[in-house]
Amino acid sequence: MAEAKLGQWLFLLACAVTLLKAAGVPVEITYVQSAVAKGAVCLDGSPPAYHLDKGFGSGINNWLVHIEGGGWCNNVTTCLGRKNTRLGSSKQMLKAIAFSGILSNRKMFNPDFYNWNRIKVRYCDGASFTGDVAAVNPDTGLYFRGARIFRAVIEDLLAKGMGNAQNAILSGCSAGGLASILHCDNFHALLPVGTNVKCVSDAGYFINVKDVSGAQHIEEFFSQVVETHGSARNLPPSCTSKLRPGLCFFPQYMASQIRTRIFFVNAAYDSWQIKNILAPGVADPHGTWHECKLDIKNCSPTQLEAMQDFRVQFLSAIGGMTGCPLKGMFIDSCYAHCQTEMQETWLMADSPVLNKTTIAKAVGNWFYDRTPFQKIDCPYPCNPTCHNRVFDPNQHLLEQ
Repeated sequence: MAEAKLGQWLFLLACAVTLLKAAGVPVEITYVQSAVAKGAVCLDGSPPAYHLDKGFGSGINNWLVHIEGGGWCNNVTTCLGRKNTRLGSSKQMLKAIAFSGILSNRKMFNPDFYNWNRIKVRYCDGASFTGDVAAVNPDTGLYFRGARIFRAVIEDLLAKGMGNAQNAILSGCSAGGLASILHCDNFHALLPVGTNVKCVSDAGYFINVKDVSGAQHIEEFFSQVVETHGSARNLPPSCTSKLRPGLCFFPQYMASQIRTRIFFVNAAYDSWQIKNILAPGVADPHGTWHECKLDIKNCSPTQLEAMQDFRVQFLSAIGGMTGCPLKGMFIDSCYAHCQTEMQETWLMADSPVLNKTTIAKAVGNWFYDRTPFQKIDCPYPCNPTCHNRVFDPNQHLLEQ
């Protein structure tokens, strides 16, 4: 008995040590001061920012630009709510953050990209870097300049060596994952001719479906984001020429037209989408979905049926990507959101797998043209390797 307990303790200690190693060294913040003169500023007018961990060895001319997530603000009130937080002001951002997962500088934790120049772009505009309103309301002091921020940050990185890039990836998580979809071709166009450019979207494939009350909640919300931020002119014209601009914020209406190669990492039961698109608070006034949204194991048979239907709609929405050699896909059946930034889900001994392949290996094989990867998991709860999220009841649901 004592030996068994000792063995368990040693195993847990080994896991803790591995995770500590994976956490990485904190990377200092860089403020793009030159962007201010271009009007490329955060919601509060402060300069945009990013964290850069320089490449080394064979990766010195390879660049991975990863965009931070953080939801959206859809009107003046919600944008004011972000203005004096890290999601609206670089003044409120941590001066250093640890890199892990796809941003790790350790070969054992990130074998294909560990020695690249790895950048995390901080998110402070509230519209996935699509907005551009010239006027600034003197009463609110809000700047809607996300598209300018994106260009200013890329120009700064080009001047710091990305102009010599041999390989480049634009990636992101959540709202950043959506930005990596919306800006994929723009990013490619800004890189030198001859650079091998691809994109990776993590948890950025938000779908347009009715909520549990039958309302088009997310469609209305995204339309308000686009209207408030003046995003229409910065969305793909191939979409806006045919559909209302608000719809072109959804990947299902525009991603098939992306010319640059792109890989989608997404949970079919994306926990943010379940909480905020399928069963938002406005559609669940009595809180019957509250416990289910915190932990999928708490869901009733009826709720699970609704989630299975959501998966069917998700697979239909992303179906246009299947069979296309330019698109990669890792769609697991986990209750999760953002899986490339976390070491536990990117590459560890117990990370989620599809076809015996981790996310890190699937993305790496796809990028280097070793093996194409387009895999869709079987329905929940079939995958025992899933890391299903369990949420703190006090967590702000929209800040993902």
